[in-house]
Amino acid sequence: MVISRRKLIKAGASAGAALSIPSALWAQTELAAARTVRMVTGGGDLRVFDPISTAAYVTANHGLAIYDTLFSLDSRFMPQPQMVATWTVSGDNRTYTFQLRDGLSWHDGAPVTAADCVASIRRWAEVNPGGQLMVARAKDISKKDDKTFTIALKEPLGFLIDILANIATPCLFIMREKDASTPATEQVTSNIGSGPFKFNRALARPGASFTYDRNENYVPRKEPADGLAGGKIVKVERVIWDNIADQQTAFAALQAGEIDFFGSPPLDQLSTIKSDPDLELQVLNKGGNDWYLRLNFLQKPFDNVKARQAMLHLIDQDAFMRTEYPPEYISTVTSIFGTGSVYSNDENTGWHKKGGDPERAKQLFKEAGYSGEKVIILQPTNIPFINNASQLLAASLRKIGVNAELAPSDWGGVVARRANKGAVEKGGWSIFISSDSDYSLSNPIGNISLAANGDKAWYGWPNNEEYESLRAKWAEVETVEERKELARKMQRMFWDFVGFVFLGKSVSPVARRKKLTGVIGMPALLPMWNIQKL
Repeated sequence: MVISRRKLIKAGASAGAALSIPSALWAQTELAAARTVRMVTGGGDLRVFDPISTAAYVTANHGLAIYDTLFSLDSRFMPQPQMVATWTVSGDNRTYTFQLRDGLSWHDGAPVTAADCVASIRRWAEVNPGGQLMVARAKDISKKDDKTFTIALKEPLGFLIDILANIATPCLFIMREKDASTPATEQVTSNIGSGPFKFNRALARPGASFTYDRNENYVPRKEPADGLAGGKIVKVERVIWDNIADQQTAFAALQAGEIDFFGSPPLDQLSTIKSDPDLELQVLNKGGNDWYLRLNFLQKPFDNVKARQAMLHLIDQDAFMRTEYPPEYISTVTSIFGTGSVYSNDENTGWHKKGGDPERAKQLFKEAGYSGEKVIILQPTNIPFINNASQLLAASLRKIGVNAELAPSDWGGVVARRANKGAVEKGGWSIFISSDSDYSLSNPIGNISLAANGDKAWYGWPNNEEYESLRAKWAEVETVEERKELARKMQRMFWDFVGFVFLGKSVSPVARRKKLTGVIGMPALLPMWNIQKL
């Protein structure tokens, strides 16, 4: 529990001189508080620390703090070099040569080498769809010397730098070679990176809080911070992630000054926040998040396409989004490319109907041969929207005769369980709810939720070879108009086999104390550099 200065003063006044605190000690306490930022990120509790082994945003934000990247996206979503100093492309556009910048070192003091980068790229490419495409077209990925490595291709891949810089999780974080030599199916637990923060293992309190200290040896780039690119300058000594599952409790802590940042404030308290002279709302992800159901293609009933198509007709997007969000913060989404992309389209979206169509869903389950199999819905009780939407989903399925059962846990439990490919009787699952930033859906090469390559796909493991052949062409077409046509073909096929099912779109603000400034706004990810307390 965090004890505010206000509470200490009150305790001291009631207990008399025995609890009095010298003014010099108060000054030191205040100085330490100014150099420490406490955050409730709103992304659930951190259970998995390896940002390659999971696509969970809470783990990606952990990775963003302690690891670094070869390239980063600026505020215009253009790739910029980060760990890379210079890079060149051969005349035939088949060999890329990268040289690392000076001053890169691991938290244990060892220098970052090209061998670390090569091993990290290979491991990340096991699970990232863009990386998978790159490796399929690569002739060789190897180090040239300690600071130089190359990616040699069998054929040109003009999208290569975009693939390396993409921020759709899992992102390409660079790890030590000995860590990156671990298969992507096994978790790395060392938490030693080369990034602007160090993970404080001694102060780790699983389930309660995690602490990140400024990496005093980190050498930032000279460019100003711009999105996730530029200089990662840490302006505080310590950032603490507090895990407060209850929204009202976290909000009270924000009001009391016991935390500085709250990533998911209660939406019914937004007017209170606006009227509080010490608090401020800020929209970090202006494009919003698109929420969807992931269905398990490996197990009944969703191994049958008719059952998956039934879910498209069952969902009333407005009803689901209103379980948490006021009407002004929600909208409908029907394109797999989101709502804000030039590739968004209305191909094969006839299934969408205001209010849904439960009778059609019931008929499709019947056509699928559904015979009462248990449908397990993973329900994270510490993420309000997913918790509420999971309950509505279970009720909606039961109304049409589906044997739906909720599996409550915290978000960490969902992240752990969704990797289980087994039957529900053996700890498996049928449905879970997740989201992507609307921005990330514009790139089917880099977004793992848009892959349908079976065992190599994201949880749910959709599999459609014809669609995958179209997705692979995304990196080959050269004009926007060609990509628009390809997008329509991909979407037509995607909604036929139903890779996922949309619940709707939300845009919502974070809340922070006004003394906390410099919070960088980017889709989904939360960088902790550049922030400071006035």
